[in-house]
Amino acid sequence: MATRIRLQKHGKKGKPFFHLVAADSRAKRDGKFIEKLGTYNPTANPAIIEINFDNTLAWVQKGAEMSDTARAILSYKGVLYKNHLLNGVLKGALTTEQVEEKFAKWISEKDSKIQGKKEGLAKNASNEKVSKLKAEQEANAAKAAEVAAKNAPVVEEVAEEVVAEEAVAEEVVAEEVVAEEVVAEEVVAEEVVAEEAVAEEVVAEEAVAEEVVAEEAQTEETATEEHTKETSSEE
Repeated sequence: MATRIRLQKHGKKGKPFFHLVAADSRAKRDGKFIEKLGTYNPTANPAIIEINFDNTLAWVQKGAEMSDTARAILSYKGVLYKNHLLNGVLKGALTTEQVEEKFAKWISEKDSKIQGKKEGLAKNASNEKVSKLKAEQEANAAKAAEVAAKNAPVVEEVAEEVVAEEAVAEEVVAEEVVAEEVVAEEVVAEEVVAEEAVAEEVVAEEAVAEEVVAEEAQTEETATEEHTKETSSEE
């Protein structure tokens, strides 16, 4: 029976999640398996891989076959490198101590690279957030300017209407003032005419009085003359 290390698909649509298993090569991809060796989450960045290192290494040393993706995962986690070093021990090229030393160094360098990638991703995410915020602010400013430009004619029209109303009000006030002045002039003219009429009536009355006095004086003179004549006749 040939054993094959491969992935079994799990998870939801759009969010794949895989199990790393050792299974009979004749079994269906998502069918029965011999042993679950770990998990693989490709949706994270970087991808999250968790495996049982010792058990996976044991299957590799037994000659288990690997799918391409499983081989890439085992290489990434150092299983294949550790197997290579252990084969060197079997050939007498390395000692167990040298294997552990070399593998520890490899793990350290690998962790540094992973940490560097995480920091780079975090920095990029921060820069992207700043750029997005800046773009959003610029978009808001442009939108505000557009709204202000649209509202500007309305403000100007309102200002023009206010000015027009004030001009009309001033004209009305001016017309009222003129009308009041005309009325005042007419009243004064009427008063002058009335005073002139009264003066004329007074003059007329005085003339009549003078005529009456003159007639009375003439009457008296006539009477005196007649009396004088009568007196002369009697003598």
